[in-house]
Amino acid sequence: MDSLSQVVLGASVGGAVMGRTLGRTALLGGALLGTLPDLDVLIDYGDAVANFTEHRGFSHSLLVLLPASLLLAWGLQRWRPAISVWRWWAFTGLCLLTHPLLDAFTTYGTRLFWPLGDPVAISSIFIIDPLYTLPLLIGVIVALWRPPARPALAVGLALSSLYLCWSLVAQQWMTQRVMPALAERGLSEAPRLVQPMPFSTLLWRVTVLGEQQRLEIVTGVLDNGDALTVETFPRSPQDYAQAMQVPAGRKLAWFTRGFMDVEAGPDQLLATDIRLGVPGLHPFQFVLAEQQEGVWQALPSYKLPRPMANPQAWPALLDRTLSRQPILCLTTLETLPAGSACPSVRP
Repeated sequence: MDSLSQVVLGASVGGAVMGRTLGRTALLGGALLGTLPDLDVLIDYGDAVANFTEHRGFSHSLLVLLPASLLLAWGLQRWRPAISVWRWWAFTGLCLLTHPLLDAFTTYGTRLFWPLGDPVAISSIFIIDPLYTLPLLIGVIVALWRPPARPALAVGLALSSLYLCWSLVAQQWMTQRVMPALAERGLSEAPRLVQPMPFSTLLWRVTVLGEQQRLEIVTGVLDNGDALTVETFPRSPQDYAQAMQVPAGRKLAWFTRGFMDVEAGPDQLLATDIRLGVPGLHPFQFVLAEQQEGVWQALPSYKLPRPMANPQAWPALLDRTLSRQPILCLTTLETLPAGSACPSVRP
Protein backbone atom coordinates (compact mmCIF):
# COMPACT_ATOMS: atom_id res chain seq x y z
CA MET A 1 0.00 0.00 0.00
CA ASP A 2 0.98 3.64 -0.20
CA SER A 3 3.19 5.13 2.50
CA LEU A 4 0.40 7.13 4.15
CA SER A 5 -1.72 4.01 4.64
CA GLN A 6 1.20 2.17 6.20
CA VAL A 7 2.01 5.11 8.48
CA VAL A 8 -1.52 5.44 9.84
CA LEU A 9 -1.94 1.66 10.13
CA GLY A 10 1.26 1.39 12.17
CA ALA A 11 0.30 4.40 14.27
CA SER A 12 -3.18 2.99 14.90
CA VAL A 13 -1.85 -0.39 15.97
CA GLY A 14 0.86 1.18 18.11
CA GLY A 15 -1.60 3.50 19.81
CA ALA A 16 -4.10 0.71 20.41
CA VAL A 17 -1.46 -1.50 22.05
CA MET A 18 0.62 1.05 23.96
CA GLY A 19 -1.26 4.35 23.84
CA ARG A 20 -2.36 4.23 27.45
CA THR A 21 1.24 3.71 28.59
CA LEU A 22 3.25 5.77 26.11
CA GLY A 23 0.73 8.34 24.86
CA ARG A 24 1.68 10.02 21.59
CA THR A 25 5.02 8.20 21.61
CA ALA A 26 3.14 4.98 20.86
CA LEU A 27 1.63 6.59 17.76
CA LEU A 28 4.98 7.86 16.53
CA GLY A 29 6.75 4.58 17.27
CA GLY A 30 4.03 2.60 15.54
CA ALA A 31 4.23 4.87 12.49
CA LEU A 32 8.00 4.33 12.28
CA LEU A 33 7.69 0.56 12.64
CA GLY A 34 4.87 0.55 10.10
CA THR A 35 7.09 2.07 7.44
CA LEU A 36 10.29 0.19 8.31
CA PRO A 37 9.79 -2.76 5.89
CA ASP A 38 9.64 -0.41 2.88
CA LEU A 39 13.18 0.82 3.49
CA ASP A 40 14.28 -2.06 1.27
CA VAL A 41 13.70 0.31 -1.65
CA LEU A 42 17.08 1.81 -0.75
CA ILE A 43 18.84 -1.45 -1.66
CA ASP A 44 20.27 -1.77 -5.17
CA TYR A 45 20.04 -5.38 -6.33
CA GLY A 46 21.95 -4.74 -9.55
CA ASP A 47 19.39 -3.91 -12.23
CA ALA A 48 15.83 -2.68 -12.66
CA VAL A 49 14.10 -6.07 -12.80
CA ALA A 50 15.96 -7.27 -9.72
CA ASN A 51 15.04 -4.11 -7.82
CA PHE A 52 11.41 -4.54 -8.90
CA THR A 53 11.09 -8.22 -8.00
CA GLU A 54 13.11 -8.12 -4.76
CA HIS A 55 11.10 -5.25 -3.28
CA ARG A 56 8.75 -6.64 -0.65
CA GLY A 57 11.15 -9.54 -0.25
CA PHE A 58 13.10 -10.32 2.92
CA SER A 59 11.97 -7.11 4.63
CA HIS A 60 8.33 -8.19 4.28
CA SER A 61 8.84 -11.82 5.30
CA LEU A 62 6.99 -13.03 8.37
CA LEU A 63 9.92 -15.39 8.92
CA VAL A 64 12.22 -12.37 9.23
CA LEU A 65 9.93 -9.89 10.95
CA LEU A 66 8.84 -12.22 13.75
CA PRO A 67 12.34 -12.71 15.20
CA ALA A 68 13.25 -9.10 14.38
CA SER A 69 10.26 -7.86 16.35
CA LEU A 70 11.27 -10.02 19.32
CA LEU A 71 14.80 -8.60 19.19
CA LEU A 72 13.39 -5.07 19.09
CA ALA A 73 11.11 -5.87 22.01
CA TRP A 74 14.08 -7.10 24.03
CA GLY A 75 15.94 -3.84 23.33
CA LEU A 76 12.94 -1.69 24.22
CA GLN A 77 12.38 -3.61 27.44
CA ARG A 78 15.89 -2.70 28.53
CA TRP A 79 14.95 0.96 27.89
CA ARG A 80 11.65 0.71 29.78
CA PRO A 81 11.98 -2.31 32.10
CA ALA A 82 8.66 -1.57 33.79
CA ILE A 83 6.94 -2.82 30.61
CA SER A 84 7.21 -6.57 30.07
CA VAL A 85 9.06 -7.91 27.05
CA TRP A 86 5.87 -9.67 25.94
CA ARG A 87 3.94 -6.44 25.86
CA TRP A 88 6.76 -4.81 23.93
CA TRP A 89 6.65 -7.76 21.54
CA ALA A 90 2.92 -7.23 21.00
CA PHE A 91 3.75 -3.62 20.10
CA THR A 92 6.69 -4.29 17.77
CA GLY A 93 5.28 -7.48 16.29
CA LEU A 94 1.85 -6.14 15.41
CA CYS A 95 3.21 -2.86 14.03
CA LEU A 96 5.72 -4.68 11.81
CA LEU A 97 3.61 -7.65 10.71
CA THR A 98 0.52 -5.70 9.71
CA HIS A 99 2.60 -3.93 7.03
CA PRO A 100 3.28 -6.99 4.81
CA LEU A 101 -0.13 -8.48 5.57
CA LEU A 102 -1.78 -5.34 4.18
CA ASP A 103 0.59 -5.30 1.20
CA ALA A 104 -0.45 -8.88 0.40
CA PHE A 105 -3.96 -7.63 -0.42
CA THR A 106 -2.57 -5.57 -3.33
CA THR A 107 -1.57 -6.78 -6.78
CA TYR A 108 2.18 -6.09 -6.64
CA GLY A 109 3.25 -9.24 -4.79
CA THR A 110 4.65 -9.71 -1.28
CA ARG A 111 7.10 -12.43 -0.22
CA LEU A 112 5.37 -13.24 3.07
CA PHE A 113 7.39 -16.43 3.50
CA TRP A 114 10.71 -15.36 1.97
CA PRO A 115 12.97 -17.18 1.16
CA LEU A 116 10.28 -19.81 0.59
CA GLY A 117 7.37 -19.74 -1.82
CA ASP A 118 6.05 -17.31 -4.38
CA PRO A 119 4.86 -13.74 -3.86
CA VAL A 120 1.40 -13.42 -2.32
CA ALA A 121 -0.91 -11.09 -4.25
CA ILE A 122 -4.58 -11.30 -3.26
CA SER A 123 -5.29 -8.34 -5.58
CA SER A 124 -8.45 -7.18 -3.83
CA ILE A 125 -7.43 -3.58 -3.11
CA PHE A 126 -5.71 -0.88 -5.13
CA ILE A 127 -2.42 0.42 -3.79
CA ILE A 128 -4.06 3.79 -3.01
CA ASP A 129 -7.60 3.57 -1.67
CA PRO A 130 -8.92 6.52 0.35
CA LEU A 131 -11.82 4.49 1.74
CA TYR A 132 -9.31 2.19 3.44
CA THR A 133 -7.00 4.93 4.67
CA LEU A 134 -9.49 7.56 5.85
CA PRO A 135 -10.85 5.73 8.95
CA LEU A 136 -7.31 5.06 10.15
CA LEU A 137 -6.24 8.64 9.48
CA ILE A 138 -9.18 10.07 11.43
CA GLY A 139 -8.47 7.76 14.36
CA VAL A 140 -4.82 8.80 14.45
CA ILE A 141 -5.69 12.51 14.29
CA VAL A 142 -8.09 12.11 17.22
CA ALA A 143 -5.46 10.19 19.19
CA LEU A 144 -2.82 12.83 18.52
CA TRP A 145 -5.24 15.52 19.64
CA ARG A 146 -6.53 13.76 22.76
CA PRO A 147 -4.40 10.72 23.59
CA PRO A 148 -4.76 7.84 24.10
CA ALA A 149 -8.18 7.83 22.32
CA ARG A 150 -8.15 4.05 22.05
CA PRO A 151 -11.84 3.88 21.04
CA ALA A 152 -11.14 6.12 18.01
CA LEU A 153 -8.18 3.96 17.02
CA ALA A 154 -10.20 0.78 17.51
CA VAL A 155 -13.02 2.10 15.32
CA GLY A 156 -10.53 3.08 12.60
CA LEU A 157 -8.91 -0.37 12.68
CA ALA A 158 -12.29 -2.10 12.65
CA LEU A 159 -13.63 -0.08 9.71
CA SER A 160 -10.47 -0.51 7.64
CA SER A 161 -10.45 -4.26 8.35
CA LEU A 162 -14.11 -4.55 7.37
CA TYR A 163 -13.27 -2.71 4.16
CA LEU A 164 -10.62 -5.33 3.37
CA CYS A 165 -13.23 -8.03 3.95
CA TRP A 166 -15.62 -6.19 1.62
CA SER A 167 -12.90 -6.08 -1.04
CA LEU A 168 -12.72 -9.88 -0.98
CA VAL A 169 -16.50 -10.16 -1.32
CA ALA A 170 -16.53 -7.68 -4.22
CA GLN A 171 -13.70 -9.53 -5.93
CA GLN A 172 -15.64 -12.81 -5.84
CA TRP A 173 -18.80 -11.01 -6.98
CA MET A 174 -17.05 -9.56 -10.03
CA THR A 175 -15.41 -12.92 -10.77
CA GLN A 176 -18.77 -14.66 -10.89
CA ARG A 177 -20.18 -11.90 -13.10
CA VAL A 178 -17.59 -12.39 -15.85
CA MET A 179 -17.45 -16.20 -15.79
CA PRO A 180 -20.29 -16.72 -18.32
CA ALA A 181 -18.55 -14.44 -20.84
CA LEU A 182 -15.30 -16.34 -20.35
CA ALA A 183 -17.03 -19.70 -20.69
CA GLU A 184 -18.53 -18.62 -24.03
CA ARG A 185 -15.00 -18.01 -25.29
CA GLY A 186 -13.57 -21.23 -23.86
CA LEU A 187 -11.48 -19.30 -21.33
CA SER A 188 -13.10 -20.31 -18.06
CA GLU A 189 -9.90 -22.11 -17.00
CA ALA A 190 -7.48 -19.57 -18.50
CA PRO A 191 -5.20 -17.58 -16.18
CA ARG A 192 -7.14 -14.55 -14.96
CA LEU A 193 -6.57 -11.61 -12.68
CA VAL A 194 -9.48 -9.81 -11.01
CA GLN A 195 -8.43 -6.55 -9.37
CA PRO A 196 -9.90 -3.13 -8.56
CA MET A 197 -9.37 -0.13 -10.77
CA PRO A 198 -7.67 2.89 -9.17
CA PHE A 199 -8.81 4.37 -5.89
CA SER A 200 -11.83 2.25 -4.92
CA THR A 201 -13.41 -1.19 -4.90
CA LEU A 202 -16.42 -0.05 -6.93
CA LEU A 203 -14.86 -0.64 -10.36
CA TRP A 204 -12.93 -3.78 -11.33
CA ARG A 205 -10.66 -4.90 -14.12
CA VAL A 206 -10.52 -8.52 -15.25
CA THR A 207 -7.52 -9.66 -17.31
CA VAL A 208 -7.60 -13.09 -18.96
CA LEU A 209 -4.67 -14.64 -20.81
CA GLY A 210 -5.28 -16.58 -24.00
CA GLU A 211 -2.70 -18.11 -26.32
CA GLN A 212 -2.65 -15.38 -28.96
CA GLN A 213 -4.50 -12.62 -27.15
CA ARG A 214 -5.60 -11.36 -23.79
CA LEU A 215 -9.05 -10.16 -22.79
CA GLU A 216 -9.78 -7.12 -20.66
CA ILE A 217 -13.15 -6.51 -19.01
CA VAL A 218 -14.12 -3.54 -16.86
CA THR A 219 -17.15 -4.09 -14.65
CA GLY A 220 -18.46 -2.30 -11.60
CA VAL A 221 -20.46 -2.77 -8.44
CA LEU A 222 -22.84 0.00 -9.51
CA ASP A 223 -23.47 -1.37 -13.02
CA ASN A 224 -27.11 -1.72 -13.96
CA GLY A 225 -27.02 -5.03 -15.77
CA ASP A 226 -25.51 -3.70 -19.01
CA ALA A 227 -23.78 -6.27 -21.21
CA LEU A 228 -20.09 -6.72 -20.53
CA THR A 229 -17.67 -4.96 -22.86
CA VAL A 230 -14.78 -7.26 -23.72
CA GLU A 231 -11.64 -5.75 -25.21
CA THR A 232 -9.03 -7.89 -26.92
CA PHE A 233 -5.30 -7.20 -26.95
CA PRO A 234 -2.77 -9.16 -29.00
CA ARG A 235 -0.13 -11.38 -27.41
CA SER A 236 2.95 -12.77 -29.11
CA PRO A 237 3.97 -16.25 -27.91
CA GLN A 238 7.12 -15.93 -30.02
CA ASP A 239 8.20 -12.72 -28.31
CA TYR A 240 7.32 -14.18 -24.92
CA ALA A 241 9.49 -17.20 -25.67
CA GLN A 242 12.37 -14.86 -26.50
CA ALA A 243 12.04 -13.24 -23.07
CA MET A 244 12.24 -16.67 -21.44
CA GLN A 245 15.77 -17.00 -22.83
CA VAL A 246 16.86 -14.04 -20.70
CA PRO A 247 17.32 -14.41 -16.90
CA ALA A 248 15.56 -11.10 -16.21
CA GLY A 249 12.64 -12.20 -18.40
CA ARG A 250 12.23 -15.45 -16.49
CA LYS A 251 12.39 -13.60 -13.18
CA LEU A 252 9.76 -11.09 -14.30
CA ALA A 253 7.47 -13.83 -15.63
CA TRP A 254 7.69 -15.63 -12.28
CA PHE A 255 6.98 -12.46 -10.33
CA THR A 256 4.01 -11.42 -12.47
CA ARG A 257 2.66 -14.99 -12.71
CA GLY A 258 2.79 -14.68 -16.49
CA PHE A 259 0.82 -11.42 -16.68
CA MET A 260 3.53 -9.86 -18.77
CA ASP A 261 3.56 -8.58 -22.33
CA VAL A 262 6.71 -8.87 -24.40
CA GLU A 263 7.48 -6.89 -27.52
CA ALA A 264 10.48 -7.73 -29.66
CA GLY A 265 11.36 -4.51 -31.46
CA PRO A 266 14.05 -3.98 -34.06
CA ASP A 267 16.71 -3.38 -31.41
CA GLN A 268 15.23 -4.01 -27.96
CA LEU A 269 13.30 -6.71 -26.13
CA LEU A 270 10.70 -4.91 -24.02
CA ALA A 271 8.69 -6.51 -21.18
CA THR A 272 5.69 -4.89 -19.48
CA ASP A 273 3.99 -5.86 -16.24
CA ILE A 274 0.36 -5.70 -17.36
CA ARG A 275 -1.04 -6.21 -13.85
CA LEU A 276 -0.23 -2.71 -12.69
CA GLY A 277 -1.79 0.37 -14.26
CA VAL A 278 -3.96 0.02 -17.35
CA PRO A 279 -3.14 -0.44 -21.06
CA GLY A 280 -1.16 2.56 -22.22
CA LEU A 281 -0.39 3.53 -18.63
CA HIS A 282 1.57 0.56 -17.32
CA PRO A 283 4.21 2.02 -14.97
CA PHE A 284 6.67 -0.89 -15.10
CA GLN A 285 8.23 -1.47 -18.51
CA PHE A 286 11.72 -2.92 -18.80
CA VAL A 287 14.29 -3.37 -21.53
CA LEU A 288 15.65 -6.90 -21.11
CA ALA A 289 17.97 -7.39 -24.07
CA GLU A 290 19.35 -5.79 -27.21
CA GLN A 291 19.72 -7.23 -30.69
CA GLN A 292 23.31 -7.85 -31.73
CA GLU A 293 24.04 -9.50 -35.07
CA GLY A 294 20.58 -11.05 -35.13
CA VAL A 295 20.82 -12.50 -31.63
CA TRP A 296 19.24 -11.19 -28.42
CA GLN A 297 21.94 -10.36 -25.91
CA ALA A 298 20.90 -9.96 -22.27
CA LEU A 299 21.96 -6.75 -20.58
CA PRO A 300 21.44 -5.23 -17.14
CA SER A 301 17.75 -4.46 -17.41
CA TYR A 302 16.57 -0.91 -17.09
CA LYS A 303 13.18 0.66 -16.60
CA LEU A 304 11.58 2.96 -19.15
CA PRO A 305 10.13 6.30 -18.00
CA ARG A 306 6.64 6.09 -16.54
CA PRO A 307 4.02 7.14 -19.15
CA MET A 308 2.08 10.30 -18.42
CA ALA A 309 -1.67 9.99 -17.95
CA ASN A 310 -4.04 12.10 -19.99
CA PRO A 311 -5.74 14.43 -17.47
CA GLN A 312 -9.07 13.62 -19.13
CA ALA A 313 -8.66 9.99 -18.06
CA TRP A 314 -9.47 10.76 -14.42
CA PRO A 315 -12.93 12.27 -15.05
CA ALA A 316 -13.62 9.34 -17.37
CA LEU A 317 -12.61 6.90 -14.64
CA LEU A 318 -14.93 8.64 -12.17
CA ASP A 319 -17.84 8.58 -14.63
CA ARG A 320 -17.34 4.86 -15.18
CA THR A 321 -16.92 4.13 -11.47
CA LEU A 322 -20.22 5.82 -10.67
CA SER A 323 -21.81 4.13 -13.71
CA ARG A 324 -22.76 7.44 -15.28
CA GLN A 325 -21.23 6.02 -18.46
CA PRO A 326 -21.46 2.22 -18.70
CA ILE A 327 -18.40 1.61 -20.90
CA LEU A 328 -14.75 2.44 -20.25
CA CYS A 329 -12.43 1.59 -23.14
CA LEU A 330 -8.99 0.71 -21.82
CA THR A 331 -7.48 1.25 -25.25
CA THR A 332 -8.26 4.97 -25.13
CA LEU A 333 -9.33 5.54 -21.49
CA GLU A 334 -12.57 7.05 -22.77
CA THR A 335 -16.10 6.41 -21.58
CA LEU A 336 -18.90 5.58 -24.00
CA PRO A 337 -22.68 5.16 -23.70
CA ALA A 338 -24.32 1.75 -23.61
CA GLY A 339 -24.33 -0.08 -26.93
CA SER A 340 -21.10 1.50 -28.15
CA ALA A 341 -18.04 -0.48 -29.16
CA CYS A 342 -14.48 0.17 -28.10
CA PRO A 343 -11.87 0.58 -30.85
CA SER A 344 -10.08 -2.63 -31.70
CA VAL A 345 -6.40 -3.16 -31.00
CA ARG A 346 -4.42 -4.71 -33.80
CA PRO A 347 -1.06 -6.45 -33.56
